[in-house]
Amino acid sequence: GILEKIRLCLIKKLLPDLEDRRKYHEEFASSTSFHGVHNIVHTRSRARRALWLLVVAGCLAIVIWQICSRLIYYFSWPTTTTVVVQYVEKVKFPAVTFCNLNRFQAHAVSNLKVVFLIWNIVSAILKKFAMEDKYSQELNDFLLGNQNFSIKDFTRKNGFYLNSSTLLECDFFGKPCYPQDFEHVFTEYGNCFTFNHNDLSARRVSLSGRGLHLLFDVQQDKFTDEPTLGYTDAGITFVIHSPQELPRFDGLGLLTPVGMHAQVAIRQLKSIIQEYPWGECKPDIKLQYHKIYSTNGCLLECKARYIQDWCGCLPFILPGNGTECDLLKFYKCVYPAVYDIEIKGLCTVGTHNSTCPAPCEETDYPTTVTYSNFGGEKAIKYFSTKLKKSSEYIRQNLVRIEIKYHDLSYKITQQQKALTISELLADVGGQLGLFCGASMITIIELLEYVFTNFCWMCIFLLLKAPEMPQWNNPSQNQPTHKGKKRGIQEC
Repeated sequence: GILEKIRLCLIKKLLPDLEDRRKYHEEFASSTSFHGVHNIVHTRSRARRALWLLVVAGCLAIVIWQICSRLIYYFSWPTTTTVVVQYVEKVKFPAVTFCNLNRFQAHAVSNLKVVFLIWNIVSAILKKFAMEDKYSQELNDFLLGNQNFSIKDFTRKNGFYLNSSTLLECDFFGKPCYPQDFEHVFTEYGNCFTFNHNDLSARRVSLSGRGLHLLFDVQQDKFTDEPTLGYTDAGITFVIHSPQELPRFDGLGLLTPVGMHAQVAIRQLKSIIQEYPWGECKPDIKLQYHKIYSTNGCLLECKARYIQDWCGCLPFILPGNGTECDLLKFYKCVYPAVYDIEIKGLCTVGTHNSTCPAPCEETDYPTTVTYSNFGGEKAIKYFSTKLKKSSEYIRQNLVRIEIKYHDLSYKITQQQKALTISELLADVGGQLGLFCGASMITIIELLEYVFTNFCWMCIFLLLKAPEMPQWNNPSQNQPTHKGKKRGIQEC
């Protein structure tokens, strides 16, 4: 069949005779750029030939060992981290989100405890809260009697608000700012307000030591939390973040109690992480409802997808365009769904194989906060006259916050490949050149030599292959075998 056709084709190109093959080997040894080989072949002294054989074999062993070690090191995906401090004339000011620790107005409903229980169910999507069974019956009765109650509308209307009565002073680098410069956003603290949201005004700092100056009135008599549920603090909490990212208060929020003056010095820190397998980031991941990738935004979108699939609605506190969940859906479906997501690990963060791996590039704002008591005696009298409030009210309600850059610089922490492809090739080439005097041309010569000998071996085996069945099965199909033998003899 096919083997016979190949054999007939190869008969026309017989193997070179033994003398030609010997000359080919000698010519290769004499002309190859692999140093030391020609000394082994052409040296007549046996001692010198043995010495050169040991030298070439030793150098070859060292080269193989060095190349293997470099390959093992490369495939361990090593990285190095560099830290660079870059000084600039102008630097972008971050976004700052402010919230009142008192979430709701006291006069909003008669049973404020139920409202807090409902808000705990809503904010459990962002931060895990434990639901106490002792309030379940009271909550069920409220849900049954208030089918059309909207926690979103209630929070927007009766939560913390920002106007001229709560934002007494606002100054950004010598220019006044107003409540209209703040963007409303829902967080676990209810109504919150972000300054420099989405970097709309492209605010840039040109001088260090100056920044954003704010004076809040938390109005404790109007906004109150429920002490029986553990909400006992009064003041302003805020978080500094990138303008393109949503605020994240869990573990990152800074607190300023009433009657205090907080001075916040910030720095800008950019982190660049290598993609997998060197690092843990995946550059091809894009978010649907966020301009830039972040683990927090990815986690929120992941929860939104699962909740929308399970409950057929979307909580207003999550990004998306689905139908808003009502209170009954929040209590009966959304809250258990969040619990299942946490228990089953459906939305994970961190490594490259998690749902939300580390971002390839992110900007953080490390802060240094110092506190002092707000106002001396003259300042208290001044604000008492200006606001027509008592001195005790000033101490129990006013909060001053100053946010400024420490200096006009930013720090870049960059993760880099410790060994690139070009460096690996340079290392391998250096080892080959140092110990064997070899180059890429030498490698091609060796490949050509091996390939030629391999072809000769294949031709030899194919020419001898038809005789193999005759030797293995002499007793079967004797007429046919005789015919084959006669054909071979004739050939």
